[in-house]
Amino acid sequence: MKLKVCGLSSVNEVKTCVLNNVDYCGFILNYPKSHRFISLNKAKEITSVDKKNTKFVCVLVNPTEGELEIYSKLNFDYFQLYGNYKDLDLKNIKNKFRKKIICAIQVKTEQDVYNYKQVENESDIILWDSSGYEKSLSWDFNWIKSISTKVKKMIAGNITIEKLNVLKGVADIIDVSGALETNKVKDINKIKEFINEIGKI
Repeated sequence: MKLKVCGLSSVNEVKTCVLNNVDYCGFILNYPKSHRFISLNKAKEITSVDKKNTKFVCVLVNPTEGELEIYSKLNFDYFQLYGNYKDLDLKNIKNKFRKKIICAIQVKTEQDVYNYKQVENESDIILWDSSGYEKSLSWDFNWIKSISTKVKKMIAGNITIEKLNVLKGVADIIDVSGALETNKVKDINKIKEFINEIGKI
């Protein structure tokens, strides 16, 4: 089970993740409604950290062509995209901006999980997330257990340390944010504790 820590906003947080071999670090770039939103200048600063084997992910909600152009010049490995995409859209973005794609499927009902079929061919990772955007909402992760795809499966949505054992075998990657915060700020101790628990699994 791999780990993505999302919503990072300081050099110290990023260094903690990198030094503890977190697989993916996520940064909220164009969604100021989120308390995890960071400016372009802040993004430039904290993605200049030596990332070693960690992959950096630029999280975007319905980005414009101009935003994709700007963020493609930063030290990101992936674009994580929220919006109504199809395979052709993703193919065009990959070809133009040379980034791998994590395509987010927002889940309210069990039927929603099957929307992955529209982006399966061009996604490098498919993320099943809640419909809450900046709010960490829960949904039934068992809904994706039966999905068989060649693409790596990532899940998000109010994931806490207590749920990790239940999530074994459900997805390849766990995407966590809110559970690692104290008063809406990333807590280094909580990050380390979560990483340690993933390591045991």
